Amino acid sequence: MTRDRKNLIVLGQEIRRLRKERLLSQNELADRASLSRNFISLVERGERSISVMTILDIAEALGVEPAALFKGYGAA
Repeated sequence: MTRDRKNLIVLGQEIRRLRKERLLSQNELADRASLSRNFISLVERGERSISVMTILDIAEALGVEPAALFKGYGAA
């Protein structure tokens, strides 16, 4: 597995953790961030690279600073 893939997985896992901590479904997070549920699923599994704007949208939808999504980054 490449380093890039590992880092996408770490990012996705943190998004999933924060979503579940807030008791949100993938559909609810997707609606709040104006994204599709399928896209959220791909991101959470580390199967999709996302833009800075999407990171900002997801962070806002979760009510966190964008930096919070990168907890554990580089440790993969």
